[in-house]
Amino acid sequence: MPQTNHDVRYEADERPPPALTLGLGIQYTVLAVATVVLTPAILISTAGGSEAYLNWAVFAALAVSGVATVVQAVRIGRLGAGYILVMGSTAAFLPMSVTALAEGGPGLLATLIVMSSLAQFVLGAKMALLRRVFTPTVAGTVLMLIPVSVAPIIFRQLTAVPDGTPEAAAPITALVTLGATVLVALRLSGAWRVWAPGIGLAAGAIAGLGFGIYDLERVAAAPWIGMPDIAGYPGLDLSFDNTFWALLPGFLIVTLVGAMDTLGDAIAIQRASWRKPRAIDFRSIQGAINADGLGNLLSGVGGTVPNTTYGSGVAIAELTGVCARSVGVCVGCLFIALAFFPKLVAMIVALPGPVAGGYLAVIVGLLFVFGVKILTNDGLDYRKSLIVGFAFWVGLAFQFDLVYPMLREGAWGQFLGNGMTAGGITVILLSGFLDLTASRPKRLRTALAIDALAEIDTFLRGFAKTKGYDEPLTERLRAVAEETVHALLGSEAKGSPDVDRELLVVARPESRSTGIEFIASVKDLNLEDQLAMLSEGVTEMPNEAETPLRLLRHYATSVQHQQYHDTEIVTIRVDH
Repeated sequence: MPQTNHDVRYEADERPPPALTLGLGIQYTVLAVATVVLTPAILISTAGGSEAYLNWAVFAALAVSGVATVVQAVRIGRLGAGYILVMGSTAAFLPMSVTALAEGGPGLLATLIVMSSLAQFVLGAKMALLRRVFTPTVAGTVLMLIPVSVAPIIFRQLTAVPDGTPEAAAPITALVTLGATVLVALRLSGAWRVWAPGIGLAAGAIAGLGFGIYDLERVAAAPWIGMPDIAGYPGLDLSFDNTFWALLPGFLIVTLVGAMDTLGDAIAIQRASWRKPRAIDFRSIQGAINADGLGNLLSGVGGTVPNTTYGSGVAIAELTGVCARSVGVCVGCLFIALAFFPKLVAMIVALPGPVAGGYLAVIVGLLFVFGVKILTNDGLDYRKSLIVGFAFWVGLAFQFDLVYPMLREGAWGQFLGNGMTAGGITVILLSGFLDLTASRPKRLRTALAIDALAEIDTFLRGFAKTKGYDEPLTERLRAVAEETVHALLGSEAKGSPDVDRELLVVARPESRSTGIEFIASVKDLNLEDQLAMLSEGVTEMPNEAETPLRLLRHYATSVQHQQYHDTEIVTIRVDH
């Protein structure tokens, strides 16, 4: 029986007092701003970019993150989740971005980000079609490879101190940052755990001051209010040379995997934002991915690094119980305002390299663990384990030039020189091969109408016969199909069949169960919500409408109802 979440003080569509909204907005901003600012700073300092470009990229990162956070909260059309999803710079693109800056300059990087952002709009529009391509196996493996690709950047930052600095300055400053971050996160809980990265940065900054490697001159020179010189804006490089085409696949893969990260955050914030459990609204997830794409598009046009959703925002919402959209709007506005206060931003940019490196090491370490969680939650049989293990070692080998160095020469060098790209392509190809050679599902396309029940029944009888199912299992599959169609149509359909809606039925055998998908045009009601209402005994539906749902719950092992803007998919699993 679903339980009410009494920890939620303000649901997504409720309004907390202005003082509480502002206070929480400041907390979200303080926790996220370091990553928003440090990511472009690390990128440009590593690639040797100009000071003017650095100032512009940091300014644009804050402004774009603010706009994207507001869009996520308010949900404009098909843009935005309608929940608190804090957007900010992501370290996932650092390896490819460093190469793009070194090989073609800021204009090439901006063009790559713009072009790859378009893939997120495609994914947002066609989630129902692409969900079998970018699987948890692909997303988890690529997330595990990102720390491998970022490792050279981290090691470079850990030793990046001015000439003449004492030898102990870099290692001690880095260890203080890492120690404070990790120990706080390990031993404390609740709000203190959320603040662990900020505590680590503060400790590292103090250690840097002690050794004289904190750049106080940068802070002193920065004005309190203003914006950077427009001369730092890189523009777009539209030459589309060989370097562009070599780097584009890597940007596309990380963009789509980042969209999977956004999908996970969008699911988590939905679950945290309501007192009464609801089925996942995949239209909200489409909006979150589209807003993520908008943020990346604006990042490219604005000449800064791509952004993504921050999982820390979900943690704060769960801790405080305040999930109102107005808090997300407040966070976005504070980001935008902060962009015009260079003095405050300079305090973060001036952090010593070992502090930034230690901080980045923790962040990407968590990315690796997140990838492992995705893989284990999805289930690892021996086939998936082989794909993941092989792809990971391919990425590792090419990242550090351990095998076949001749492949790193010429046009292939830029394509295979990044471990995330090489491993990502490998896992996509192997997963695609596994899917193509698997037992093919049986499909039936028909009208979503009562008259189609006989055709669906005949289809499932034939499917069960070819798989050698016994009569009781066959009858369960037939009953599931009938009750699902009744539930999709609603009671009114029994008198007037809706011939305008098409239905695709896909029956897929699994190891110990059978999955049946019913794919149709979208409706407003979600079967999972209706089933939850039945279990609580508070439904106001008439008994005639309740009957298909009660029978469906009786026959099926699990029911998942995904609703998109143009498609709805009901996935039924029946255990053997």
